[in-house]
Amino acid sequence: MTHLFPIRRRGDRPWLLDLFCCAGGASRGYNWAGFKVVGVDIAPRPNYPFTFHQADALTFLADLIASGEIGRFSFVHSSPPCQAKCNLSVGTNASRGWGGEHVDLVAPTRELLEASGLPYVIEQPNGRADIRRDVWLCGEMFSLGVLRHRNFELGGWSAPQLEHPKHLGRVRGWRHGEYHDGPYVAPYGNGGGKPSIPELQKAMNITWTDVREELTEAIPPAYSRYLGACFLNQARARRAA
Repeated sequence: MTHLFPIRRRGDRPWLLDLFCCAGGASRGYNWAGFKVVGVDIAPRPNYPFTFHQADALTFLADLIASGEIGRFSFVHSSPPCQAKCNLSVGTNASRGWGGEHVDLVAPTRELLEASGLPYVIEQPNGRADIRRDVWLCGEMFSLGVLRHRNFELGGWSAPQLEHPKHLGRVRGWRHGEYHDGPYVAPYGNGGGKPSIPELQKAMNITWTDVREELTEAIPPAYSRYLGACFLNQARARRAA
């Protein structure tokens, strides 16, 4: 993997590697914060808005470390698959016998991130994923139309935990045969009063993809913009000290 990336120039934005990037919800937020972003995903992602590599994310990272090209980057974000331990899998799906075998790539992802020597993020939904909950974020913290609680393990750096505002109501949709209205839409699934594609796009501020699967997998860019801004502010403070 020699010379896979161009030489960084003085004054360039710091480079961020987004592993398991899907359509780029996290990537967009980091870009808004001030990073140049490179995404990696095993599936083709024609809607991804930045430089994209279709590859196995862990193999790609291992090759960057082995070649030394990981040194071109300043930060790594990762959203490794861990469906076996998310709330939906261990709750409703398990109780009804739904779903199949799921992978859990959190541990091998962390091992390689530690080997990279770079500060990193591991992002996971609520559930039993084996990560530290250094920061957790909710859509209401950013006045979004989704709740989408997400947990973040921060490797080699820290960020303040935002106050969790009171939810303004229920998530709109059907629950146990009863319809509930509310100010939030459910960014998952495809039935039970789930939102339309335009409603999902508006609720999460994701406009560059209209693929439901990509929207339901994404984190709102506001989350990663917050994390990215915290990291860059800390980096500037260290340089100024």
